[in-house]
Formats: sequence, structure tokens, C-alpha cells
Amino acid sequence: MMPGVYLARKKNGTLYYRSSITYKNKHISLGSFKTETAANHAYKDALSLLDGDRKLTDSFHHMTLSFEKIVVLINFRDNNVYIRNPIYLQKRYFEYYLTKSIIYKFDIDDLFYYSEHKISIRKGHLFMADYGMQVNLTNRYGIRNHAVRDRDYRFINGDSFDYRYENIDIINRYNGVLRIVKNNHILYKAYIHINGNYIIGYYETETEAAIAYNKAADFLSHTTCSRSYAQNYIDHVAPSVYADIYTLIQLPAKLRQLEQK
Repeated sequence: MMPGVYLARKKNGTLYYRSSITYKNKHISLGSFKTETAANHAYKDALSLLDGDRKLTDSFHHMTLSFEKIVVLINFRDNNVYIRNPIYLQKRYFEYYLTKSIIYKFDIDDLFYYSEHKISIRKGHLFMADYGMQVNLTNRYGIRNHAVRDRDYRFINGDSFDYRYENIDIINRYNGVLRIVKNNHILYKAYIHINGNYIIGYYETETEAAIAYNKAADFLSHTTCSRSYAQNYIDHVAPSVYADIYTLIQLPAKLRQLEQK
């Protein structure tokens, strides 16, 4: 066998070739290949990366290795930390390479999580496999599903690839709540969508508006409205305080006039 190549057999008896390399006492699998030559090329690619000084900004189009594996190897070479996902460590943050040109930034505090969870992209949305489920990455940062950038949240430095906590400003964290400025005064508009947006009311606090939305959603669940509404989870308010606010909120007449079941 060529250097770095091992013959293997699938369950159905088909032969294939595996490639691996040992570096800094770490045995690293480089992948499976149909031919011995391809597996050997992967080994040679890994050897040249680990013994060289190539950067992630260089061109790798001629290599057999996937770009994901290239990131893993260069990070291990430069930072002495082996991470199985395509992560490159910087001084106070790390970069996660979906591709050579799609690079996300995260706080170093999130390193353990992203070392264990792989990011995938589907229709422009980021997901992670977590306990067998596809979890929306943005939810981890307080961004609701269907939230609108620059209305419900914003990236402070304008970089939508920068998910460091200091760069994410959550403007509207709750369903059916919109922060507005009226007569130079910040208010929170609560609304709910039926066949258009019904304005529930304007409130001094985000919490009141979120509870008003919940009350409207509860009311609609007892009408002929067939739509299901996600409730706001408000964990910073004691149950007794929540109940007091909920009781005091008056739903608009237009909403209350909907036919009940």
C-alpha cells in the first residue's frame, strides 16, 4: 500500500481505501476514497499542510482533501488544538468556515458548543443538529424565528456573519411586539396577525406588550380563528405579577367582536 493508505471493506464486500496521518501524536482520519491513488494524494496533501506554512487565504483547488478538512488541519498545526469541525481559532474569537468564502465569527465562549455541533445552511438559514433535531442557530442569540433584520435585531458593525454577542442587538425579542418611537418617546406596540395586523395596544414596557400579545393569542384560540399562535415565554416576571398585568390588559373591541366558538 502507498503511504498513508489502508484497504477497507464495506458491509456489502466492496473494497475502498482510507487515508490517515499521525501528527503531534494525534491519529487523524482524512477520509474514504475509491482508489488507492486518491487516498495517497489526500495523505500527501495533509503532509504538505502540516509541514508547511500555508494559510486559509491561499488557493487549494488542486488538493484532494475537502476544504473542511484543510481548515481542521491548519488550525491544529497553528493552534495545537484538534477540532473536528472547520474552526480556526483567533485570539479572542474563532471562525467557522462553511466554505472558503462563507466564514462566521463566534465568541470563544461558544467554542465547546460549535466543536460538538455542525452548522448547515438551508435556504439561507443556519441550522445545527442537536439531539436529533434541526435547531435554528439564530435562536441561540435571542433572535426569533421569522424575525426581520434591522427591525427586530441588528448586527452592530453591519457584518451579518459576526455572531459575537457584543455585535448582536435584539430590538424586538417577543412575538407580536414592535419597539417604536412616538413623539420622541419609546413605546412598544403589541399586534397580532389574523387576516392583517390587529393592533392590540401601545405599552410603556416590552413585557406588557408581550403579555398583551399572549392574551390576544389566548382569546383567538377560543374563536373560529383556525390559526395557531406561538406564545411569548417571559421568564423574568413572577407568576403573580404576570397575572396582574394579564388581568389589567383590555383587548380592543374589534378583536373581542370576533365570533366565539
